[in-house]
Amino acid sequence: SLLPPLLALLCLGAADPKPDPDRDPDEPWCPYKVGGDGAAAAGARLCFRPPARGFQCAARGCRAHRSAGGALVANVLRNGSVLLQWGLRHWGPPSPRPSASLRGFALNCSWDGTYTRFPCDSVELGAACRDYLLAEAHGSVRYRLCLQPRYAPPRPAPPAQCVEFRVEPAAMRDIVVAMTAVGGSICVMLVFICLLVAYITENLMSPRGGHAAGGAAP
Repeated sequence: SLLPPLLALLCLGAADPKPDPDRDPDEPWCPYKVGGDGAAAAGARLCFRPPARGFQCAARGCRAHRSAGGALVANVLRNGSVLLQWGLRHWGPPSPRPSASLRGFALNCSWDGTYTRFPCDSVELGAACRDYLLAEAHGSVRYRLCLQPRYAPPRPAPPAQCVEFRVEPAAMRDIVVAMTAVGGSICVMLVFICLLVAYITENLMSPRGGHAAGGAAP
């Protein structure tokens, strides 16, 4: 069977990403692990992603939510994905070598249900990471994401910074687009009806009145 060799090639491709020609070779990749609970967390595979350089949240297609301390920003995009960005200067007092003992980041996710809060998958990110993409966030759900840097001893870990946001449901976006299209069609139909009524009033009603007036003169 060719299935095992193909799976092995896919795993090697995921662990050793191909270089991006548009990427600075001196800029490190972001290693991360997505874990869950129990066996899922133990079997988490190390993945890599390039940083989202120069990303800016445009007002028309994105909404930014910032944590209370200002370190963590959640950029909620209209396509349902969320790009998280963060920096180190908002955590605690400045250090001469802020990244010397930095070991990485821990990202914890949870969302509100009807009666309780449910945990999402946790993510462990490397020290070179400054952003992370949530590709598919559920609509109509309020998320709470908390990020905490991890340092080597004896430096203690600073408190986590959290951001909360709600993703606009995809169905609602489709309804808005459909209503806009229907509203435009209704406006065109109303304009056509008004023009038709004006045409009927001008060309059918006026000659009949003029003929009646002309017949009564003799």
